[in-house]
Amino acid sequence: MTQAASVVSAKDLCLTYQANDAPVHALSNVNLDVKKGDFVSFIGPSGCGKTTFLRVIADLEKKTSGTITVNGMTPEEARKARAYGYVFQAPALYPWRTIEKNIALPLEIMNYAADDRQKRIAEALDLVGLTGFEKKFPWQLSGGMQQRASIARALAFDADLLLMDEPFGALDEIVRDHLNEELLKLWARTDKTICFVTHSIPEAVYLSTKIVVMSPRPGRVTDIIDSPLPRERPLDIRETPEFLEIAHRVREGLRAGHSYEH
Repeated sequence: MTQAASVVSAKDLCLTYQANDAPVHALSNVNLDVKKGDFVSFIGPSGCGKTTFLRVIADLEKKTSGTITVNGMTPEEARKARAYGYVFQAPALYPWRTIEKNIALPLEIMNYAADDRQKRIAEALDLVGLTGFEKKFPWQLSGGMQQRASIARALAFDADLLLMDEPFGALDEIVRDHLNEELLKLWARTDKTICFVTHSIPEAVYLSTKIVVMSPRPGRVTDIIDSPLPRERPLDIRETPEFLEIAHRVREGLRAGHSYEH
């Protein structure tokens, strides 16, 4: 079996902010390889650098030291090559644009031809189960549907890497469960590589092939767990001993990285 290519590779990655009173070590010596087709979740307490790491991949933040490559390029080169789609915590849809016009936005910026745009919009809507909602405005959709539209926008230009920053964090549990199932189906259909930030242990374990456990500042990787769960995962897999065992290891990793109890 051939070794999968590295989509994201970080070696001794550090990022320090200069705050008014003292430097803030947001990331400290992060070493991580994300292979093609992986679903990697980043979990840890608030302020542990999960989102910062995603933003470094996306060239929204600059590392202080160490190295990071995205598809063998620097983050800046990868951004210019449109190597990834980014899904934020909030859907970030323009209220004056219809759903199809919101999805079209990156395609317009990238100067895709009108025919190609329409084809890509239709495919992206189909992937997230929103066919028929093209002409609706964001305010006419539920929170879960808005987030699906946001995912469709990130899928529209077919980047092979999807960066997702707590996309379901604000949704209620029933909607979140449903979108977790939908995301796994989408991942199976598209073979994307996904980097996913979450605060939820069950979500991280349910979705991922690899779980990266991070500690509070300075943001360090305290554990990397390769999941033995099958790729086909019904929701009730969450009640199996295998699932609970991984969840326990994540919880232990979070506790070990903490010097205090909530």
